[in-house]
Amino acid sequence: MTNPALQIALKKLEECFSAELAEEFLKILLEAMKVAFFFDHDYRKNIAGFSGRYLFRSTDHAINVAATFANEVMEVTEEEIANPHVTVIFKDGRALMNFLLCGNPDILGSMLRQEVTPEGNLNYLYKFAYMARRLQLMAAGTV
Repeated sequence: MTNPALQIALKKLEECFSAELAEEFLKILLEAMKVAFFFDHDYRKNIAGFSGRYLFRSTDHAINVAATFANEVMEVTEEEIANPHVTVIFKDGRALMNFLLCGNPDILGSMLRQEVTPEGNLNYLYKFAYMARRLQLMAAGTV
């Protein structure tokens, strides 16, 4: 029999991985990227001359966030966009959190575990993973 306090703690942990919190975390990450693009010249080089359309969603559509890059500006919306270059479909909120919080995103491993299903041009997904990882390193002060 499991300790009731432990059960409560585990339940709260599970709630942290809910789709809503995962979606909020993704939006925070994307907004942090926007700020970094605006203030950090070196980071902004990642989108110089780049245009791309990303759609991130869960299989049940509980998570739905889009990011578009054009004219060295990034826009974020909670609406599906037409003709994304890549759509990244996450099994659930936990898969999204695992993917985003992983120290070194293992895109292939996530696909093999069937946690992430990309549709479209994988080069865009790799570029996004690089930019997200670079932002994490900047936040940690290691770059």
